[in-house]
Amino acid sequence: MSASLTQRAESRRLAVYLGWVLIVAMATVPLLAWLLPRDFWIAPTLVGLLGLPAVRLREQDRPAAIILFAALIWAAVSTLWSPYHPTKPGESTILKLAFELPLYGAAVLVARRADPALARRALQVAAWGCAIYGLVLLAEGLTQGALYKALREVWSPMRRDIAEAKIGHSTYVMGVLWPIAAVGGSRAARPWLALAMAAGAGAAALAFGDDAPVLALIVAPLAALLVWRWPTGGPRLLAGVAAVLFLTMPAIVWAVRHFFDYGALEAAVPQTDAMRMGYWSHAIDWIRLRPLQGWGLDASRSFAPGIKLHPHNQPLQVWMELGVVGAVLAASFWGIAFAGLAQPRQGRLQTRLVAAAAAASASVYILFGVNFGVWQEWWLGLGALVAVLTVLNFQTREPLKVE
Repeated sequence: MSASLTQRAESRRLAVYLGWVLIVAMATVPLLAWLLPRDFWIAPTLVGLLGLPAVRLREQDRPAAIILFAALIWAAVSTLWSPYHPTKPGESTILKLAFELPLYGAAVLVARRADPALARRALQVAAWGCAIYGLVLLAEGLTQGALYKALREVWSPMRRDIAEAKIGHSTYVMGVLWPIAAVGGSRAARPWLALAMAAGAGAAALAFGDDAPVLALIVAPLAALLVWRWPTGGPRLLAGVAAVLFLTMPAIVWAVRHFFDYGALEAAVPQTDAMRMGYWSHAIDWIRLRPLQGWGLDASRSFAPGIKLHPHNQPLQVWMELGVVGAVLAASFWGIAFAGLAQPRQGRLQTRLVAAAAAASASVYILFGVNFGVWQEWWLGLGALVAVLTVLNFQTREPLKVE
């Protein structure tokens, strides 16, 4: 009996500790999104590092964990034939991934072990913080970034066009976060929090010429509605769409280039989109030459001038660098991630709402994948934070389980 009571007391202390870790981490989210979006990896890293002692892998975690570790091993092996060889440890993608996978994974796993009351507080901190930042973005959009530019005059001055680009970049962070962040608010405040976040992301994106966050304001509600209306079939449908997208992206680009006037399409879109289309065209040519094993991790950095840094399309980058093996692993991961959101049709409305919000954020994350490189630590950290918020939201709506 004494040993059991001691174990329960230790479990309680650990839960409280993890709750406060999450509260502190969530308080950094709006500040990072506004001032240091490229350093967004700090939030999940903080949770994962401080929560490592509490990591517990459950049976339902194993499929995704196996896929991710298999992908890490395959990426490491692919460096043997990659033409890109980093000269400094800070430039080594495989070294970064070797740290990110356990730390980001730990952040997701420990989120469910936090004290429920403190977990709810962490969600409230994230929801209100992101809503306030949404209002800041709304003001930035209406004033052409006056707040951010004034702050930069005092702290680390930069050119006005670079400052505007950074504000536009942060709209991608808000575009991914707002559905799952807003659902963590109280029932009465939730719609207003969501409105503040979405309006801010849309206003700033329109002001600074970022089309994808505006499109995300359509994609997110549609994905959420699909999962809300069909709680079992909707997530599975999204799982299939995500898997097919990763498996067939080279064929999609090839079909557009083969059956349409690709040059005319490039000329008709804005310059930044035209550059991406050029990268995509070069990427499928390289993929065709080595489709099975790919060219190796970070190989796309070596194919200038046709491709600058990476193809700016994550499925194509996975195909180009890791081949069909990497594409199958990526498709499998996203299939499991979306399918895991499936809920019984007669299940609790609160858990169905969380599943819908998580599906919305994940769908936008995939949508934005055509703009960024797949291995950027801030981007992977943002995805990890969505997973942490999803776990926290589910955890606070289910009975506490003593571990």
